[in-house]
Amino acid sequence: MIVGRHYQNAYVTRNVDKAVAQFRERADVRTLLETQVSVNLWTPQGEGIGVQKLAFVWVGDMQFELIQPIEGDVLSLYRDALPADDSLKFHHVCHLVDDWDAFMARIDQQPFPVVLKGGTAGMLEFLYLDTREWLGHYIEYVWMVPDRWAAMGGRTA
Repeated sequence: MIVGRHYQNAYVTRNVDKAVAQFRERADVRTLLETQVSVNLWTPQGEGIGVQKLAFVWVGDMQFELIQPIEGDVLSLYRDALPADDSLKFHHVCHLVDDWDAFMARIDQQPFPVVLKGGTAGMLEFLYLDTREWLGHYIEYVWMVPDRWAAMGGRTA
C-alpha cells in the first residue's frame, strides 16, 4: 500500500551528531531540527517507552530523518537495523496522509503488518508497515495538524 505524499527518507545510525555534521558539509541544508525524545510506542510485542536521538534535515522539500536509538525494548525495529559502525543505513520512507481516519480504515484491507505505532491523538499520528518483502524497507505513514507540520519545517503548497 502506497498512499499519501512521500516527503522523507529515514536512516538509522549509532552517531546522529556525526551524520548531522556530514549533512552540513555535503548538502544544501534548508532547516535542521535536532532533539532527543522519549515516546510511548506500540509494537506487536507490546508497548513501552523508547528514547531516541533524532535529527530532521531538510534539503529543499525532502526531509532526511536520522535516528539513533538510545534506550527501550520497543526500539528493536531501529536497533536491529543499525550498521556495525557510525555510518548511516537506510531504514524507511515516510508518507504524509491528509485524513488519518480514512487511512486507518484501509489498513486491514492491505497485506502488510503494522509493526510500530505512536503519536499524540489530535496532533500527530504515525505507524510503520513492514513492506520489506516487497520494497526492501519499511513505509511510515504520518498525519499531523498544519501547525505541527510547519514546526517540523514542512512547507505548504
